[in-house]
Amino acid sequence: MAKRNPDIQLTPKEEEVMQILWDNGPMFVKEIVALMPDPKPHINTVSTFVRLLEQKGAVTHEAHKMSFKYKAVIQRDKVRKKSLGALLKNYFNNSGKGLVSALVEEEKVSVDELKELINIIESKK
Repeated sequence: MAKRNPDIQLTPKEEEVMQILWDNGPMFVKEIVALMPDPKPHINTVSTFVRLLEQKGAVTHEAHKMSFKYKAVIQRDKVRKKSLGALLKNYFNNSGKGLVSALVEEEKVSVDELKELINIIESKK
């Protein structure tokens, strides 16, 4: 069994599997496949992703008769923080302002949401 790795790097497909496990709890591979968007990948493909995630220390399994039930062992919040840090560093020169400006420019955040963010920031002062 692999060790937990707080600096884990997930591929987009591995992240898709992790999102399903985070949202739904422990699952068999066939259940993960059922929740994936169409066109659904082959069960063997998803099984490979899950085994790679286990090698990385992101998931673990319990034996259930002739199959395995997989569960996430790294927290979504830890992966989110690491991913956000990498996004800021690699695309916005460590600038939160640059990130928010890009979200505004691409209309991914509304004026009302910006006002809420300002209120959150001001309440922390």
